[in-house]
Amino acid sequence: MKSHNSKYKTGIITAIVIVLVLLIIRFPIGMSTGGDTPHQFELAGQEVRTEPRQESVDFLTRYNNALVDLAEVSKPTVVMVAIERTVAERSPRSLFEEFFRDHPFFRERQPEERERQQRGLGSGVIVSEDGYILTNHHVIAQAETITITLIDEEELPATVVGSDPRTDVAVLKIDAENLPHMPLGDSEELRVGEKVLAIGSPLGPALAHSVTKGIVSQKGRTDLHILGAQGYENFIQTDAAINLGNSGGPLVNMRGELVGINTAIASRGGGFQGIGFSIPSNMARDVMESIIEKGRVVRGFIGISFQPVDERLAQALDLPEARGVVVADIAEDSPAEEAGIQIEDVILEFDGQAVESGHEFRRKVAERAPGTEVVLTVFRDGDEIEVSVILDELPTEELAALDEDTARDILGFSVIELTRELAERLGVPSGVDGVVVEEVDPDSEAADNGLRQGDVILSLNRMPVSSLSEFEEAVSNLQPGEVLLLQILRRGNQFFIAFELQTT
Repeated sequence: MKSHNSKYKTGIITAIVIVLVLLIIRFPIGMSTGGDTPHQFELAGQEVRTEPRQESVDFLTRYNNALVDLAEVSKPTVVMVAIERTVAERSPRSLFEEFFRDHPFFRERQPEERERQQRGLGSGVIVSEDGYILTNHHVIAQAETITITLIDEEELPATVVGSDPRTDVAVLKIDAENLPHMPLGDSEELRVGEKVLAIGSPLGPALAHSVTKGIVSQKGRTDLHILGAQGYENFIQTDAAINLGNSGGPLVNMRGELVGINTAIASRGGGFQGIGFSIPSNMARDVMESIIEKGRVVRGFIGISFQPVDERLAQALDLPEARGVVVADIAEDSPAEEAGIQIEDVILEFDGQAVESGHEFRRKVAERAPGTEVVLTVFRDGDEIEVSVILDELPTEELAALDEDTARDILGFSVIELTRELAERLGVPSGVDGVVVEEVDPDSEAADNGLRQGDVILSLNRMPVSSLSEFEEAVSNLQPGEVLLLQILRRGNQFFIAFELQTT
């Protein structure tokens, strides 16, 4: 009986505890059970504010107004650059002719050629009140007519004062006076993380004078192969949005100065992905002044062939660490020969600055004026010595254009114009420009790396190729042994193919 009463009391106590717990959960201690008093939101020990501090508002407003003012001052100096040129395109073979193309009759039959007008659009920036304009070489290459559109939509014809494919800088001139113009800043003073604006006409005239903001992501980008093996690369990297049509437009610092010419983007799909590249204003200024004053780009010349030092070369040359460039050959009667530079010398420093790469060394030599004396720190026979060299002028010999047979031997394939009819047969979307691979040598590097007949080549070494003439101009500067990068469109898919050019 006593045990039964104990169990009964325990059950009652348990029930009471459960009821109390439920009441505490439903009505927490300190909270009113009535519905008349609203909840009071409080942060322990902190003042609850419903609007930002006035000093914060004032600062952000001033910063915002400063950006707006900077854009308003900069936009009138930016122009649209429209070009026209005539391109020849070959009529494609019919399916019947294609099938029997190895028959002597069809092999000897030359496809008919016809001409069509091709248009392009880029950007530029006015840098003098009397109408000098900086833009990219690739914007105006092979242009027959160039039209500049000012911010007030006035259109003016432009002439090419000079153009330099090795830096991708072009100088234009319009007949005008008292123009708004952008002062050139010192790109060497740019710091990584510094805010910049990019202005241009991305994707067409409807988006002219678009302004984007970002930062300088990095400086001194080389070895990107944007300008090819003969180019001088020293790009400013930025995350300010840059798209097709922005080429040639300005990169502007917070003082309203031109610090770069927007040139290229790194993108897998052709659109902005946060990585853009600009030519430093100091490089653009040097090219422009040389073109205007001397009618050509004058560069320094030292007269050596060289290659970067890797770990194996460092070991073979008894160099303590892999750095600098090793001299592989010396031109006869060159500044290097006169200064006593020797084959197997390792150049460690150029005027007191470490030589980080071969591209950087080439650029530094080219940027110095002929007649300039430079001091090279050289590693030779286990010792570091200093050698003074007086630079000469880089010869301006033009590379001869490759004839069709030689080009095919080096490339390993031939191309034809992408006509409307051929685009329909290959399923190429409208608005896509390029050239079509006609034949591929089965024993070539191109074939080994996957290039096929019918592939559409969109770009060559990151430079757009929109016509047969553009392709021929691009390959005219190629040399055996160079690495060729092709952007390919095949059955709606874009991808890259890279291979080494064959020796003839």
